[in-house]
Amino acid sequence: MTEPFWKTTKLSDMSLEQWESLCDSCGKCCLHKLEDEETGEVCYTNVACRLMDVDTCRCTQYQMRTFLVPDCVELLPRNLENLHWLPSTCAYRLLRDSKDLPDWHPLLSGDAQSAVKTGKSIVGRFISEDKVEGDLEDYIVHWPE
Repeated sequence: MTEPFWKTTKLSDMSLEQWESLCDSCGKCCLHKLEDEETGEVCYTNVACRLMDVDTCRCTQYQMRTFLVPDCVELLPRNLENLHWLPSTCAYRLLRDSKDLPDWHPLLSGDAQSAVKTGKSIVGRFISEDKVEGDLEDYIVHWPE
């Protein structure tokens, strides 16, 4: 039996299709995060980018996201080392750190909705940045990991 591509292909050598298929659609990377400048600790909020689709946890303007949201961070092999805030369940982070994908990941389960069904996504647990009132500190949550 052949090994799956994510076990035989380096992240930097993956095709665009392979790279994109690693995303489990959890939506956690699109949550606003706050970093303590002194300690480096990253806190997640339940506030997502205004482009986040409430039902699918996918960007509604994926191809144009970096133009429409200038501070959108594009996940690329060359910048993964600097993205210390990626959630612990993120396939990009796991593979970067030479770890296995979780059993519920869509590439293993065969179910594109497995992150939602297993409670790993932010579906139903976030608000759009357009609806924020007050400071982001008021929206810090502890469930993203």
